[in-house]
Amino acid sequence: MNSRPTVSLVIGSGGVKCAAAIGLWSVLREAGVQVDSVVGCSGGSLYGAAIAQGWDPEKMRSLSESLWTGDVMQGYRENLKASKDGSLRFTERSGLVDDSVLNANLEKIYGDLTFERLDVPLTLVATDLHNGEKVLLREGLVREAIRASIAIPVIFPPLEIDGGLLTDGGASDPLPVDVAIQDAADVIIAMGFTLSYRTRFRSITAVQEQMTSIYTNNILNATYAFHNLAHHAEIFPVIPELDEQVSMFDVDKIPRVIEAGEAAARAQLPHIQRALAG
Repeated sequence: MNSRPTVSLVIGSGGVKCAAAIGLWSVLREAGVQVDSVVGCSGGSLYGAAIAQGWDPEKMRSLSESLWTGDVMQGYRENLKASKDGSLRFTERSGLVDDSVLNANLEKIYGDLTFERLDVPLTLVATDLHNGEKVLLREGLVREAIRASIAIPVIFPPLEIDGGLLTDGGASDPLPVDVAIQDAADVIIAMGFTLSYRTRFRSITAVQEQMTSIYTNNILNATYAFHNLAHHAEIFPVIPELDEQVSMFDVDKIPRVIEAGEAAARAQLPHIQRALAG
């Protein structure tokens, strides 16, 4: 029997900030911390899948560069204008962005990789658009599950999987610690991200983004506090601190985001190691 505590790594939603998981993964590998399962949500699903596949930090860096190419957001401005003047009919299956480039990038990175072929078990979290329920994805093509989990509402179209229309996992749970709890992990390392607040509002889109930040941060804080109080397992929050605002697609800031992730992980590492030794 395996006598050491089991470790689950949870990476929550946060857009480009989720690249901080590269710094976290570097610290865990360096310290010899073995991860037994991974949970990813929204942007965290990209890096959770890479970790579950055993990719090294350098390969994960190239993942970021290969995914967030300049043409991922093609059609956004035109479709936004058309939606305002009524020339674009928007339905529950619509998005302001043509997702063909995003889909092609995901296929290029993850190919036909399936959950069954991963080095460690992976769970990706999405949200059912029709009933708001959290959906756990654990089988099939990894890239399809990622695509569903990162379907930012209004921006990217939701994805249909097994009859359900799935959208951003952050809409139901931006830091799904409960998934790791249900999997009976002894030690849970949870990397979460708060969304930045705006100081200027010059459009309805800006107001919408602000409201998204408010409810996402409130859900994050409330769910983490509940699980930390109610569960017996050791839960270690790894929350990167950034001295600048990082928007959803600030790809140029990824190197600094990775450094912040590494610093946050090193701050928690002694506590994690004590729990593993205990």
